[in-house]
Amino acid sequence: MNNILAVLPLFFITGCSMFSSASFPPLDTVPQVDVSRYVGTWYEIASFPFRQQEGCTCTTAEYEMLEEGVLKVTNTCRKEGETDRAVGKAFVVEGTNNAKLRVQFFWPFRGDYWIIDLADDYSYAVVGVPSRKYCWVLSRSKSMDDAVYAGITERVKAKGFDVSKFNRTVHDCP
Repeated sequence: MNNILAVLPLFFITGCSMFSSASFPPLDTVPQVDVSRYVGTWYEIASFPFRQQEGCTCTTAEYEMLEEGVLKVTNTCRKEGETDRAVGKAFVVEGTNNAKLRVQFFWPFRGDYWIIDLADDYSYAVVGVPSRKYCWVLSRSKSMDDAVYAGITERVKAKGFDVSKFNRTVHDCP
C-alpha cells in the first residue's frame, strides 16, 4: 500500500500556519499569477528537508483548474520503488492576485502556499511560507540551468530563507 504520508511536503504545508513568522519581516509574493498558465505539471528541483519526504525522488505536483479560485493538486513521488500520491485542493486567497493559495489535503486543515518567485514564461516557480520553514523550487522540466538556480537561491536568501537547507531533488525515473 502506498504511504501517502511520505509523498510531498506540499500537502503537509497545512502545518505551516502553526509556525510563527513573527521574527521575520512580511514575506513578499510575486505581484500576480495567471492561474491558467500556472496549471499543469511542475517538477520539484529543490526543497527544504521534510521528514515525511525522506527518500523521495521524481517529485512532481500537478495543478488542474476545478472552478474559479479552486485548483486540484496531485502530488507524487517515488519512494522505495513505489509511487506515492496525494490529492488535495488549493484555494486562491482573495485580494492577492492569485499569488497566495491555501492548500488542503486533510480536512479541515489548510496551509499557506505563497508564490514568491516566478519566471516571466512560467518555466519555474518558487513557493514559500511566511515562517520560512518550507520552500520549494519548481520547474516545468526535470532539470534547471545552474545559473537560473543560483539566481533563484540568491533571491530566496534575500527574502530571509536559509538556502543552505535546500536539497536537490533527484529525477532519475523514466
